Amino acid sequence: MMGIWSIVFLLVWLAFGPASPSPLHDPTAEPQPVTQRGDLDADEQRTIDIFREASPSVVYITSSALRRSLFSLNVFEIPRGTGSGFIYDRDGHIVTNLHVIQEGTKWVVTLADQSQWDARFVGQAADKDIAVLKIDAPPEKLKPLPIGTSQGLQVGQKVMAIGNPFGLDHTLTTGVVSALGREIPSLTGRPIQDVIQTDAAINPGNSGGPLLDSAGRLIGINAQIASPTGASAGIGFAVPVDAVNRVVPDLIRYGRVIRPGLGVIVVPDNITRQLGIGNGVLLRDVPDDSAASASGLRGTIVNREGRILQLGDIVIKVDGRPITGQYGLQDALETFKVGDEVRVIYLRDDREVETTVRLQSL
Repeated sequence: MMGIWSIVFLLVWLAFGPASPSPLHDPTAEPQPVTQRGDLDADEQRTIDIFREASPSVVYITSSALRRSLFSLNVFEIPRGTGSGFIYDRDGHIVTNLHVIQEGTKWVVTLADQSQWDARFVGQAADKDIAVLKIDAPPEKLKPLPIGTSQGLQVGQKVMAIGNPFGLDHTLTTGVVSALGREIPSLTGRPIQDVIQTDAAINPGNSGGPLLDSAGRLIGINAQIASPTGASAGIGFAVPVDAVNRVVPDLIRYGRVIRPGLGVIVVPDNITRQLGIGNGVLLRDVPDDSAASASGLRGTIVNREGRILQLGDIVIKVDGRPITGQYGLQDALETFKVGDEVRVIYLRDDREVETTVRLQSL
């Protein structure tokens, strides 16, 4: 019989002694050779080329606000959000969404080379959710994006979005134009029309960044998403570039949008409906020096008690386009320029009357 020490030694040897090779372990195994792939296909290479060409034009924007401590009276900065933007020209103008910067009083723009530049506010178009900043970077650091048009876009064509989602710089997502002619609310409540819907992933931080077509041209500014969670659900919206082409030059030149108009004040739609007026825009005030007055249009006359003595003209068409409300009138006129002449059809005493108005600056 084995002694007690022999048994202990056997147990220790079984527990810690050299183990036999595992049937799953092959000491002679070698790494498998890497399989070489062929050339990238044309679509992949085109996407890579567009990203390389466009990403230096995309910037990262951080917003902060100055606050004074109630206790120490010291002034300190509070972060107010981040977003994306793009270089508009070599003068240092940066275009983004207004909602990206609106809560800040100080903005820093980070370029693709990671250099940071303090920005100053130039102007805003709240009705379009568009804003312009300016940085004093040297022209050689600034690469403007090629500007396209949103006219002629087709559902199904390829698009690319570049931005800084969740602070991750220069992220590319791809997709298609999912729908056209959408409307989304602006910061003023006025609908932004002809919005582009896309399934390219757009997440927090993408706002203000460019939506590009397959030629690498700007066709929209990524602005909003429809999502129950706040993250991308495949339904994103971009402000059309044609709106950028209309308002950004004015913002740079004047600091505001120079809008063409009739020079009138209209009755709000809810009151118009209460008066039983189904279509058109009721004119409340037509100043004597306005373009509308020069064309014979007249406003509503009320007495001191607010009782209507004479109903004003009801504009129902502008250049053949039916007008369904006050926003509809603004949308119809913004496609023209100051000084253009437009045909206006209006109702007066239930009769249709036509006149021509030379649009004035508002």
